[in-house]
Amino acid sequence: MLERIVAEQHDRPLPELVQREVRLPDITGKADALIGMRRSGKTYCLLGAIAELLAQGVARSRILYLNLEDDRLGAANLDTLDRALEIFFRRDPAARTQGSWLFLDEIQVIDGWERFARRLLDTEKVRLFVTGSSARQLSTEVATAFRGRSVTVEVLPFGPREAATADGVDWQVQAWPPGAAQRSRLDAFVVDYLQHGGFPAVRSADPYDRVQMLQEYVDLVVLRDVGERHSATNLHALRSLVEALFAANANGFSVSRLHGALTSQGLGVGKATLLAYLGHLVDAYLFFLVPLRTRSARQRTVNPRKVYAIDPGLAAAMYSAGAVNRGAQLENAVYLELRRRFGRLAESVITWVKTPSGAEVDFAVDDPVRGGPPRLIQVCSAFDAPSTRQREVDALAEAMHSVDASTATIVTLMDEGTIEVDAGTIRVVPAREWFFRAESWDEGEART
Repeated sequence: MLERIVAEQHDRPLPELVQREVRLPDITGKADALIGMRRSGKTYCLLGAIAELLAQGVARSRILYLNLEDDRLGAANLDTLDRALEIFFRRDPAARTQGSWLFLDEIQVIDGWERFARRLLDTEKVRLFVTGSSARQLSTEVATAFRGRSVTVEVLPFGPREAATADGVDWQVQAWPPGAAQRSRLDAFVVDYLQHGGFPAVRSADPYDRVQMLQEYVDLVVLRDVGERHSATNLHALRSLVEALFAANANGFSVSRLHGALTSQGLGVGKATLLAYLGHLVDAYLFFLVPLRTRSARQRTVNPRKVYAIDPGLAAAMYSAGAVNRGAQLENAVYLELRRRFGRLAESVITWVKTPSGAEVDFAVDDPVRGGPPRLIQVCSAFDAPSTRQREVDALAEAMHSVDASTATIVTLMDEGTIEVDAGTIRVVPAREWFFRAESWDEGEART
């Protein structure tokens, strides 16, 4: 059966793929470990990498892809990996002598797989790619198990450009600003994306089916990746925490406040338990937490971290009674786009700002390579009300002074323009431009 599986993967045509904006580093002696929440598209990233190799002229016989959750493999073990590798090399000896590419999907089902992987890197001329996520082993630990022999690559659900490509929406603009018709199409798509999100399997689903599928994704993470794996006994408290986190999407979140609310309802749960559950949910990639920008450990402790869901459509599906908070959805999408651009570096370079007067700015983004003042980004879905405009501009102007920045950006749904303040220039950028024009978020300097 194993010989048949290896032969099939060489003969089977690849499915139609959306080109992912996920960069797979090519570093000698290191594997690429793709991590992320379930259903985010890690398998299709592997298949996309295979498609690129084939387009470059690499022979299919020098590429091996194995889905280790294939039920035909039975109780797969280290011997399964060894035999598959020998079958692969026997089919094309050049794969061993001239170099090969090995893609192992859901590697965590093999006990002791990390020993096999390290031996492979040490003894064979092979580029190794692995993915992993399950109740038995969270995806981040797949990378950790390599002990420095891997490069971690985050895979998030589709971003706006990927989703537009999947939907057949022409988002390529030859010159900015685009014409009125294309502006309207892109504006409409942004609103659609904020509501439906970017999980690949649900983009084209019936609206009712989509909401149900997304809610089931959450249940899968809560019950398996957190409940089963960590033996969480207080499922009511765990579900209450998940509900509170979705309700707080794009806002500050306080475990202490939730603990007080649950205690007042007579629900016996310790604060330490809630903190542990929160850590597990973050490890499972259901939520991200963004700290306050400060050098003071005490200030970071006193001020709540802001919480963002893995996907704006997932957050929309979990909102109570289907309520729509367009501002929170847009801010969620902006955070995720920043995270796509920085990967796991986002955890150290993205913060939120509280000014001396108590005003807040959504994001301060440091550049880990070029240095300099942080990029300040405020997100405001509707910018036409004078009071809203004044509040957002004043907050940014004060923050610009405090971090010595001469430019800042306000991302809106449709408004655009330039505002001069004492500290410098504030650019008001519509979401269509910020998401679809690579240079727009960085004052004309695209990061690649």
